[in-house]
Amino acid sequence: MVNVLPVLYSFRRCPYAMRARLALHASGIATEHREVVLKNKPAHLLALSPKGTVPVLWLPGAAGSKVLEQSLDIMLWALRQHDPLGWLPPSDAGMADAQALIAHNDGPFKQQLDRYKYPSRWGLESGVADRDEGAIWLRTLDARLRKQPELAGEHFGMADAAVAPFVRQYAHTDPTWFAAQPWPALASWLTQFEASDLFQAIMHKHAPWPEPAPIL
Repeated sequence: MVNVLPVLYSFRRCPYAMRARLALHASGIATEHREVVLKNKPAHLLALSPKGTVPVLWLPGAAGSKVLEQSLDIMLWALRQHDPLGWLPPSDAGMADAQALIAHNDGPFKQQLDRYKYPSRWGLESGVADRDEGAIWLRTLDARLRKQPELAGEHFGMADAAVAPFVRQYAHTDPTWFAAQPWPALASWLTQFEASDLFQAIMHKHAPWPEPAPIL
């Protein structure tokens, strides 16, 4: 019987897709990567997940297929299959802490990031107010990183992988401004993340997936 790889629909620069790829790579789970052109989404992706966003992980199987449409679900699925780097928090309290960080990242901070990066989409003259609101939370991350090497504690973990792509997007919106802020621990953490072999491994460029023509 031929083993069929899980299929990951992804977009290189999407922070949600980045976090999914990070967890899949850390877990050592091989996938078939299908790079999506967001303006021309594959019909198969839309059939699997009508919301049409990435990442989507398709798990085909003889007993029926499964579709994971949320980046955190993909992270948790991968790490629960295999977690050689110990990314999953070892306690309920640790998991609750990680989930609280991720919830703020995916909620208030993501909204502020979007309005900062794309103010015209929201009818704003500039994104400065939302930049400054987001900075309040980033200063709390900096304070946390002054006390411990990583957001997750002593080593890089699920919380770091889930949050870092969004902090990176914020930092790259105005790199000069970001570099001038008084958050040295946060800046160092982000620099180390971007320079890591892990990040480099998941940022390889893929050609857009050529969806096969339907068989008539």
